[in-house]
Amino acid sequence: MNAFEIIGGKKLKGEIVPQGAKNEALQILSAVLLTDQKMTISNIPDIKDVNRLIDLLKALGVTVNRLDGDTYEFEAKNVNIDYFKSDEFKVKGGGLRGSIMIVGPLLARFGTAAIPKPGGDKIGRRRLDTHFLGFEKLGAKFIYDAENNFFNVDATALTGAYILMDEASVTGTANIVMAAVLAKGVTTIYNAACEPYLQQLCKMLNRMGAKISGIGSNLLSIEGVDKLGGTSHRMLPDMIEIGSFIGLAAMTGSEITIKNVCFEELGIIPTVFSKLGIKFELKGDDIFIPSQESYEIETFIDGSILTVSDAPWPGFTPDLLSIVLVTAIQAKGNVLIHQKMFESRLFFVDKLIDMGAQIILCDPHRATVIGLNKTTKLRGIEMTSPDIRAGVSLLIAALSAQGKSVIYNIEQIERGYQHIEERLKALGANIKRIDSQPSH
Repeated sequence: MNAFEIIGGKKLKGEIVPQGAKNEALQILSAVLLTDQKMTISNIPDIKDVNRLIDLLKALGVTVNRLDGDTYEFEAKNVNIDYFKSDEFKVKGGGLRGSIMIVGPLLARFGTAAIPKPGGDKIGRRRLDTHFLGFEKLGAKFIYDAENNFFNVDATALTGAYILMDEASVTGTANIVMAAVLAKGVTTIYNAACEPYLQQLCKMLNRMGAKISGIGSNLLSIEGVDKLGGTSHRMLPDMIEIGSFIGLAAMTGSEITIKNVCFEELGIIPTVFSKLGIKFELKGDDIFIPSQESYEIETFIDGSILTVSDAPWPGFTPDLLSIVLVTAIQAKGNVLIHQKMFESRLFFVDKLIDMGAQIILCDPHRATVIGLNKTTKLRGIEMTSPDIRAGVSLLIAALSAQGKSVIYNIEQIERGYQHIEERLKALGANIKRIDSQPSH
């Protein structure tokens, strides 16, 4: 089993370029199934979840050419619908949470799809109901095959409908949009997610010939068209990586420049980190974070403790709450972290407490961090990464800690962060990959 061995407590310095956005990639790559024309996609992150989806597209019959490191050309001319019935698909589709994203495009273009019950992070329940309720509104019928853990979907005549979504799910909205672009008539989606990644998808679909209006709002209108053509598209940088690097710089007291961040698309993320007392400046489209000996958490105007909670965009993304929590460990002051969406995402704090952090886990959704103000360093320990974001939070903690840490199950980290070890080494981090099992 691969693990990272980290000798912490070292200041880092240099420039780092964020990868292409993982959450955008899963939507955009699925959308290549909507047309038989060539699609050129660039800034694709080289990470496990994305590479698995590319493998799945290949297995479905999509012609895939890698033009250079992060740019691919896709042509979904000869899609093999029967592949769904194969045992290989059960394995490939079931091991990847993002595989749900191919259902909308396949329903739209071929009127049929099937999907194994997806896997993914162990961060609590992630319902797929939103996706299927949307497909049903458009006229799809689906049958759950309990024996094989399979969803079979029939959608020979998709028709536009009014859909009020039960939650502003990003993947749910994307999937329903992709199903609706080729449906007959007009589809209205209210309480739609409006994340930049979803806006990117809608803009790309419009370049392909779709008719989507309301992009950037929570009310989308989609007028179905007969077919879509090809286009080229470049992914945004990954906002979760950008937030992770801001937290890393603060925790380790490092001077780091994060390059080409598409600042306008980061929403409230920089504001939340500045509330923790982290200083940064925008130089062109780069974020420069100076080395800070200490950073102080703001309070609310009435003096009460700052609360950072997740909310649908343009609120704060849940994927960065773990990073905010770990960054607050060495701040001056206190903060309440309220993770509303997932009920198991804060359980990794026991490892941080073992390292010397002052954290009170109030319940599965809330934790209070009492900042150490860098008066005490965390100590290195052995730990296991439970999910992608917690894994990177533990990595940040380890890089700031005194002594040696070992993080196991780093496959979870690598599902979301490309070549993270090499990129951290380039900043001066003492990190290496070892082959090791947990001792307990």
